[in-house]
Amino acid sequence: MPAPATWPAVQVQALGLVPYVPTWELQEQLLAATLAIKAANRTAAAEGRPPQPTPQHLLLCEHPPTYTLGKSGKPEHLLLGEAALAAHGATFHRINRGGDITFHGPGQLVAYPILDLEALRPDIHWYLRALEEAVIQTLASYGLRAGRIAGLTGVWLDWEAGAPRPRKICAMGVRCSRWVTLHGLALNVNTDLRYFSYIVPCGIADKAVTSLQTELGRAVPLAEVQARLLPELLRQLGAVPAAPSFSLAPAAAPLPV
Repeated sequence: MPAPATWPAVQVQALGLVPYVPTWELQEQLLAATLAIKAANRTAAAEGRPPQPTPQHLLLCEHPPTYTLGKSGKPEHLLLGEAALAAHGATFHRINRGGDITFHGPGQLVAYPILDLEALRPDIHWYLRALEEAVIQTLASYGLRAGRIAGLTGVWLDWEAGAPRPRKICAMGVRCSRWVTLHGLALNVNTDLRYFSYIVPCGIADKAVTSLQTELGRAVPLAEVQARLLPELLRQLGAVPAAPSFSLAPAAAPLPV
């Protein structure tokens, strides 16, 4: 891990409740800009010029009811037809992350890191485990003992072998292009879990889904969870926020609603 003085700064944007597609497009724009800098740096290195630091971004948000299907997902894992989707006020999108189908909705905290792992640690396995560990530590601050199930990305409760009712509280799905990450994690805080009954969540039919609200028996302010998750994410990734973004001010140019 690099020394603290060399940790890259992360630009954090708290977007609030925003539609899925514009947020995806924002991720792609940030990815393209980062890849352009990396390409210019390769030219600079060949010419003996110093490289330009690549930006590091973290988007925090909620979405209206939305189902997304990853590249390796099965369309039949969406159990609703087009009319039923509309009746439930939900949209459906095929996207370019890994993983199967998942749900995003109000009360769910979503984190999208757009990070150049070459500036952190070029290891996708380490990256996924770092995201999981940030959630595990955040849940521990609420007295919940969470962990991992071998072969199943994400964060679970009652995950130990032989536990009677393993249930997922945080789903993850990422894409990595030239070591720059896209997409991220979705932590169920006060999520309406009924929406998960209309899919085979993450393609896993024999395990349940839960939320922080369900486990604690009370609603939890999303801003409170966000304030706890953010420093854990930055700590696990070995990064520091770029001032003044740590205040979690909304984006300068809000996405359309």
